[in-house]
Amino acid sequence: MSISHAPPNAPDPDISRISKSESGEAARADATDLDLQPVVPASARNLPVPRWLRRTTGPILLLALWQLLSATGVLTPDVLASPGRIAQVGWDLISDGSLPSAMGTSLRRVALGLLFGTSAGTGLALVSGLFRIGEDVVDAPVQMLRTVPFVGLIPLFIIWFGIGEAPKIAIITLGVTFPLYLNVYAGIRGVDSQLIEAGESLGLSRWGLVRHVVLPGALPGALTGLRYSLGIAWLALVFAEQVNADSGIGFLMVQARDFLQTDVIVVCLIVYAFLGLLADFVVRSLERVLLQWRPTFTGR
Repeated sequence: MSISHAPPNAPDPDISRISKSESGEAARADATDLDLQPVVPASARNLPVPRWLRRTTGPILLLALWQLLSATGVLTPDVLASPGRIAQVGWDLISDGSLPSAMGTSLRRVALGLLFGTSAGTGLALVSGLFRIGEDVVDAPVQMLRTVPFVGLIPLFIIWFGIGEAPKIAIITLGVTFPLYLNVYAGIRGVDSQLIEAGESLGLSRWGLVRHVVLPGALPGALTGLRYSLGIAWLALVFAEQVNADSGIGFLMVQARDFLQTDVIVVCLIVYAFLGLLADFVVRSLERVLLQWRPTFTGR
């Protein structure tokens, strides 16, 4: 009968298990004794100042520089009034009701032009992006028309629609349509083809692919186009209200130009900028709500 002997240097299995257990308990005890801190991004450690305060630093410094140049006489009142004078003129325009009335008229024009332009641009992009025959029929004429400066069409629109509200809304609509068309079309055609194949393998119908794959994939581009279109809308409004307008912010600017009131002109420009910034804030808030599923880089 043969007896097998373990190697003289081989550890006892029971002792090994006990040692591993004791070492694991010791490691856990050491881990509980450590003062572990949550991982904080470097950007958060290096920038303890609230973000809203950092974002207002630039405008505040610009306002301070403006006041300094006005106080030292570098900027004369006939060239550019001081911030205090601008604030006083703005308050006077608000008090007599002329500025709120003009803002209401301008906002109505932008809203209508944005509504018509968004409908036209999105509709054309869907036809051109989803269907090859639609691309063949729609894309070439749209690309031709978008190269025509919409400001140069103002005289033609006046001849067609008269001097009322129609040419003003038409010029805003035209300015909004093409940026939105380009971004929605690019968003549709930029959807990954592998996602389309995956949807087909899951049994999605054509409408199901459009609803669950194509449109969500094109949404970021559509919102970017909407932000760009809003900027073009305010630019088109400035031009539209300079021609045969009897109300609106542009009408106030024309009157101020005739009477050499640079302070009123600056007030109107500030109102244009504020309304544009407010519109962009609304779209960015909409992006945060609708694009929660898409993690993006937020800067360092």
